[in-house]
Amino acid sequence: MLIALCTLAFIQFCALITPGPDFLIVSQTAISRSRKDSFIVALGVTASVMVWALLALMGLNIIFEKMSWLKHIMLVLGGLYLCWLGYKLLRSAFTKKENTFQQAPTVDMPTSAWLYFLKGFLTNISNPKAIIYFGSIFSVFLTNPALDQWHSLLFIIVSVETLLWFSLVAFIFSLPKFKLAYENSAKWIDGISGGLFTALGVYLIGNH
Repeated sequence: MLIALCTLAFIQFCALITPGPDFLIVSQTAISRSRKDSFIVALGVTASVMVWALLALMGLNIIFEKMSWLKHIMLVLGGLYLCWLGYKLLRSAFTKKENTFQQAPTVDMPTSAWLYFLKGFLTNISNPKAIIYFGSIFSVFLTNPALDQWHSLLFIIVSVETLLWFSLVAFIFSLPKFKLAYENSAKWIDGISGGLFTALGVYLIGNH
C-alpha cells in the first residue's frame, strides 16, 4: 500500500511540474503583482484540483467513457477560456512600452482576493492537462484494489502536494530578481505567455 501511495505521489508531482496554464498563471501573477496575490491564485488552482480529484474518485473515467462528447465539450470550453486569457495577455503586451514596468495589473488582473482565487480556479478547472490527467491516468490508478480503503488519503495527498508546489512557485517568482526581470522584459513575457495560451486554446478547439 505504501508503495502505491508513493507511486501516486510521484505521478502527481510529475504532472505538477509539467508546465501548463496553471503554472503560467501563478508565476505571471507572482512577478507582475505580489506574492500574496499569487498565493491566492495558487489556492484557486488547488481548489480546482480538489474538485477534479473528487470527480475522479466518483468515477470520472467511467463518465467520460459513457459520454465521450462531454469530455470534448469540456476541452473546447477550456480552449476558449485559454484563448481569452491569451488575448488579454497579448493585448497587454502590445500596449506596453519597451523596458517600462507598469504597476497596473496585466491580463486585467482582478483587484480582490476572491477574483484572484476565481482566476486560479477557472484556469485549472479548464486546464486540458487536468481534464486528461484526472479523466484517465489518475482515475485508472484508482482501480488498484490495494487503495480501495485509502481514497480519502489519496485525496489529501493530491491536494496538499498541489498546494505546496504552487505555493513554492508563487514564492520563487515573487522574489526581487524575477520582478526585476519582468520589469525589464514585461512586454516579451506577456507576449510569449499570451501566445502559448492562445496556441494551446486554438489547438484544443481545432482538434475537438
